[in-house]
Amino acid sequence: MQDPTDRTGTTPDAAGRRTGTAQDGAGPALGAPVERREGRQKVTGTARYAAEYALPGRAHAWPVPAAVARGRVTAVDTTEALALPGVLAVLTHADVPRLAEPEDATLAVLQKPDVPHRGWCVALAVADTLEAARAAAHAVRVTYEAEPADLRLTPEHPDAYEPEIVNGGYPCRVEHGDPEGAYTASDVRVDVAYHVTPLHNHPMEPHTTTAHWDGDRLTLYTSTQDGTGVRAVLAGLFELPRDHVLVVGEHVGGGFGSKGTPRPDTVLAALAARHTGRPVTLAWPRRLMPTTVGHRAPTLHRLRLGARPDGTLTALLHEVTTQTSRVKEFVEQAAVPSRVMYAAPHLLSTHRVVALDVPSPSWMRAPGETPGMYVLESAVDELADALGMDPVELRVRNEPEHEPVSGKPFSSRHLVACLREGARRFGWADRDPRPRSRTEGPLLVGTGVAAATYPVYAWPSSASAHALPDGTFTVRVDAADIGTGARTVLAQIAADALGVPVDRVRTEIGRSDLPPAPVAGGSAGTASWGWAVHRACAELSSRLAVHTGPLPDGGLDAHDNTRGLADADSPYARHAFGAHFAEVTVDTVTGETRVRRLLGIFTAGHILNARTARSQFTGGMTMGLGMALTEGSTLDPAFGDFTEADLAAYHVPAHADVPDIEADWIDEDDPHLNPMGSKGIGEIGIVGTAAAIGNAVHHATGVRLRELPLTPDRVLTGLLAA
Repeated sequence: MQDPTDRTGTTPDAAGRRTGTAQDGAGPALGAPVERREGRQKVTGTARYAAEYALPGRAHAWPVPAAVARGRVTAVDTTEALALPGVLAVLTHADVPRLAEPEDATLAVLQKPDVPHRGWCVALAVADTLEAARAAAHAVRVTYEAEPADLRLTPEHPDAYEPEIVNGGYPCRVEHGDPEGAYTASDVRVDVAYHVTPLHNHPMEPHTTTAHWDGDRLTLYTSTQDGTGVRAVLAGLFELPRDHVLVVGEHVGGGFGSKGTPRPDTVLAALAARHTGRPVTLAWPRRLMPTTVGHRAPTLHRLRLGARPDGTLTALLHEVTTQTSRVKEFVEQAAVPSRVMYAAPHLLSTHRVVALDVPSPSWMRAPGETPGMYVLESAVDELADALGMDPVELRVRNEPEHEPVSGKPFSSRHLVACLREGARRFGWADRDPRPRSRTEGPLLVGTGVAAATYPVYAWPSSASAHALPDGTFTVRVDAADIGTGARTVLAQIAADALGVPVDRVRTEIGRSDLPPAPVAGGSAGTASWGWAVHRACAELSSRLAVHTGPLPDGGLDAHDNTRGLADADSPYARHAFGAHFAEVTVDTVTGETRVRRLLGIFTAGHILNARTARSQFTGGMTMGLGMALTEGSTLDPAFGDFTEADLAAYHVPAHADVPDIEADWIDEDDPHLNPMGSKGIGEIGIVGTAAAIGNAVHHATGVRLRELPLTPDRVLTGLLAA
């Protein structure tokens, strides 16, 4: 394997990249394992999050959630709540000002009495203290006119329809050749149904906003992945000039997609602050988050694979049914990955969606790819069993020469290298392919493999670079660091373009009065911001090269507004790839599944920081382990609420759940990406992990379970049925 930290030299390469020096001045800037710049602040508790701006006179707010699945509010009795000590106000739809109609209807809170789903905010209590606000919210009495609610997702729901497009702007349906006919004529066929339950983002820091008005100027200290976007949306809702809204997101305690767009906390905090004339902090309660801040929608899959006896695919048909709310249409693009992975001459990839009286789903780490690849890679494993073929070799045999749907050449694709290297390091050749072939007392031991992919995105961004007389530099961009190390990597990109040590570059991010930037999402943050940072620094470097004499007191500036290159505009199909390997044990007495080993090998262009990249890869793999074994959610069919509403019931993985997890990469020199030659890595780690674990459980037990998570009750039921 190539070491991504081997690049040396300081002159520009053919793509315009130049390599500076690392933090200690002894190596290249890009690829070096530079420590996180904010690490000390976080571990010492000095990093300020959205709830920690204790402005003078600050009040606190607590939401009142709707207690019916569908209907309307007919009365709100606030008498008892307002009589409590320290209570300032209880806002309802009857007394808050009307906002401009938002494009995202989930933000139209307290605007009318309608209740579209359980958990919808119907009132907001504001008080001097958090405790008083909570008590007041519990004392509010709401009367409803309830209506019958439709809460059940089924594959043949009579109201299911095919939308024009699905998330990401992809066409809902893609069909090539004669998939039905080719499948029927195939020598070997697999026809399977899988179910992925709702999943929740649950970042460590809840969705929180501290809002403050100064005349007609609004400041929001908020936990967001997109400060520029929050500024634009709030300015529109309150009909303000954009420069009258300042959004500060200095530190963000995770998001996993749920903070990629503004959430009700931003709007409600601003409304409460305007109503009371005081700064107001609203931290969304953990138990209310599942119904309010989005979730991964449940998906029902039917996947059919047809193949020749030698394993060559003849047909691939992936049909997905999912749900959205009646508030807005959100369609999980779970069938899209099947359009990328394998060389099937006859292909069907389609989605159906039904609007139900349920909370609105939204973005969650690798939306579409995560559930879609779980099902596809599980079905490929089932096909390997039917063929009696090694699952690694089956994947290699169906490697496409170009992207199957678009026909575009891949900008780079080294999936086979990932599979081969992963198999070598995992010891795959020593595997006995027979299920239940390895036991340790009551434990059944199995191994599994799955492939992974995630698209390359880049969006318009801007940045500025500033040279100071003391020889240091400042880079400014309204990027969001959601725990990924954005500050650090952007400094490395700047140092690389300037040809200086990283410790001479200061990074300013997380304020909407900085150059505007796109969301930290879609694994596109670093590519988008870094593109602009690189170009601004390259321009500054050119100005410095011709500047004579000392710098003026104010230094020298350079700015860049770069459009990036959208995938639709590129003549190349651009994707990251990876291969996951898992070893599990299944206890035949308790049904408990434990993961002993996880190995991920990835190709994602040039890795910009070896330390933070490994953290991102292993974090995604750990999240995939949770999806496979512990994380699951149930929508109560009687009340329309998620029963696993807190971290006591919704089980995220802990350290003890993964004793051995390893991530590594094969460096790619892909000139068709961006000046850094990088692909996004925030999401590729989760894609494929659940399938590798599920395939390992099948290898261990001989039982194929097609609904996640693989909890002890499901595993024991499967073992007994077998």
